[in-house]
Amino acid sequence: MQSFSVRPGRLAVRTAARWAGIAASLAVGVHAIPAVAAGKPEAAQTTTQYEAKSQLGSYLAGRVARSDNDIGAAAAFYETALARDPGNGVLLGQTFEMEATEGNWNEAQVLALRLSKENPEHRMSRLFLGIKAFKDKKPAEAEEHFKATAVNPIGELTSNIARAWLRQAEGKTKDATDLLEQPKQPDWAQRFYRYHKALLLDVAGKAGEARAVYDRAYKTDGAVLRSTLAYAQHLSNAGDAKAAVGVLKANLEKAKGEGHPNVRALLQQIEAGEVSQLLVSNPSEGMSELFFGLGEALTGEGGIGPGAMFLQYALYLQPRFPFALATLANVYESARKHERAIAAYDRIPKGSPLDQAIEIRKAMNLNSLDRVDEARKLLEAGAAADPRDLKPLDALGSIMRGHKRYEEAVGYYTRAISLIAKPDARHWSYFYARGTSYERLKKWSQAEADLQTALKLAPDQPLVLNYLGYSWIDQGRNLKQGMALIEKAVRLKPDDGYIVDSLGWAHFRQGNFKEAVKWLERAVELRPEDPVLNDHLGDAFWRNGREREARFQWEQALTLKPEPEDAEKIARKLKDGMPPLTQARQQRAVRQVQPATNGKRNTAVRTQQPFNPFQ
Repeated sequence: MQSFSVRPGRLAVRTAARWAGIAASLAVGVHAIPAVAAGKPEAAQTTTQYEAKSQLGSYLAGRVARSDNDIGAAAAFYETALARDPGNGVLLGQTFEMEATEGNWNEAQVLALRLSKENPEHRMSRLFLGIKAFKDKKPAEAEEHFKATAVNPIGELTSNIARAWLRQAEGKTKDATDLLEQPKQPDWAQRFYRYHKALLLDVAGKAGEARAVYDRAYKTDGAVLRSTLAYAQHLSNAGDAKAAVGVLKANLEKAKGEGHPNVRALLQQIEAGEVSQLLVSNPSEGMSELFFGLGEALTGEGGIGPGAMFLQYALYLQPRFPFALATLANVYESARKHERAIAAYDRIPKGSPLDQAIEIRKAMNLNSLDRVDEARKLLEAGAAADPRDLKPLDALGSIMRGHKRYEEAVGYYTRAISLIAKPDARHWSYFYARGTSYERLKKWSQAEADLQTALKLAPDQPLVLNYLGYSWIDQGRNLKQGMALIEKAVRLKPDDGYIVDSLGWAHFRQGNFKEAVKWLERAVELRPEDPVLNDHLGDAFWRNGREREARFQWEQALTLKPEPEDAEKIARKLKDGMPPLTQARQQRAVRQVQPATNGKRNTAVRTQQPFNPFQ
């Protein structure tokens, strides 16, 4: 399979310098040397390699890189440390884990074989060796390795299901299903066992038995995407198209928005009279499905390291597994490794229902890399390919809004809204986004109309409540109604620091300074890293006569890198304090002649929900 690694001599100067600098601060001296690694002559042609000169420095730098999810850098540093101390079992295990997480299978195999001799209880390496033996059609060897991994609840589950697929590959269906009967397991484990038992019985040609297990599983797992797809494909393959359509429509009804593209595509296929293939058609795909499921679950719960390793195991078995690649790309996005996310998306075969979502995700990653023109070109192509599709236009609007190119954002949102025949609750975000863009352009009448439309479509959406309520109060209009909207937003999202800040700042704007301090302190507790919130709290302290605390808060705000215009204002307050209250009120009265344009309240960008085209 294609590797995502960049081998020794592989780190770009920027990344390598960063971790080498950390190593220098942790251990003995680190300095830059030419990037020449044994057996890697290409490295010398492309970059300058930084290397921690001590084994301890390399190890510590590897740990820090790993904690920052920079797995490529971590693998390189662990390799360096291991080369200096090849008998170190801890280093050996960690280096293997990094290589496996990178998908560097040749290096991982060498390390795993060493671990199987020096530390036979190292679960992840034994698991990899079991998978390799399974691929090499060495069932006895695979059985030995898989058995050795059953050392904790997840290990036991993984071992049993992997061995079940191993048995099925040998044609031993009864032995396989026996391994999947584990009645004393917790509910989460039972779901895995039921799901794989249904898949395995289908592969074995026992459709009737599989149907009974699917029916049982559907009662508890009906909302789970892979379970839904597997059940519907089983029903279609068995000739019960009506039941398959029912399962898919029920899933779409429960989903927010338009539902998952694979569900929509499968429904269209079955309604057109086509018979679906099974989700899993052989034991290798079943084994891969096991590791994908574990990887997806672990990364979804924050277990990025082990989750990514399981995803790579799934791809070791099925290198072009679309869902595993998409989930791995999501992991890279979470770690802000946007180039690698794009590379993972590029490996997904074309022609799948995920095509549109993949192109949008790639564009959002390009945008994160400040390659805005490339992102725009990609999305414009998507919009041209399907002129009735709102999603590329939504993404374009989001990108332009994020770069404060509000006039262009309005244009894209207007194009998207023109495609909506009858707006409903699903479409509130288009009006909200265009409304906030209009507000930033000082076109308040258009902004207010859009925000009120968004509120009508989604009366319990905190973003809309917050933005419209604050805008009214900031302009000195509809004060009672505006405050009610913000208070409702806070009730709906009490742990959103930006929305809590709006409530505190609304009280401040109305002269309720003691109440303002109460809410603004809470906002800073929730978002201590935000310069605007700290600045607001400083202002509230000052109006309450707590001038020393106010200056501390303003100083704190300056350390958090506010916008240049805000930094200038904060510095002026630190020097001169705030103007007397009567003068401040006069200044505010003059401001209220114009619509709200307070740069501190740029919630249009910073509180918007993450764009997710997969839903």
